[in-house]
Amino acid sequence: MYSDKVMDHFENPRNVGELADASGSGTVGNAKCGDIMKMDIKVEDDIITDVKFKTFGCCAAVATSSMATEMIKGKTVSDALALTNRAVAEALDGLPPVKMHCSILAEEAIHAALEDYQKKHPQG
Repeated sequence: MYSDKVMDHFENPRNVGELADASGSGTVGNAKCGDIMKMDIKVEDDIITDVKFKTFGCCAAVATSSMATEMIKGKTVSDALALTNRAVAEALDGLPPVKMHCSILAEEAIHAALEDYQKKHPQG
């Protein structure tokens, strides 16, 4: 049902935890499936230097959170904002259609953390 990459990110998730000195934090959830994702980012000079997540959910929810953090670490804020749920799913070699909502949740968690960062650090 799941690709080897999904299973790897589920069994060995990257960037799990919280950042005490986060530049931005966002928590999102899906009431239908019960998944909840919290993402913390550290931004220095417009670059995401660190990112951590905590996810309560299924295998796909953990895997998409893990992959999404790997994909935005080291990127600019604008590059991270451009990351799509489809890119996350593709990086995991696909998700079953019934689990695509997990990749959407990962994208939403990134956006929530970045929006929090932008509110705390308005440009100009």
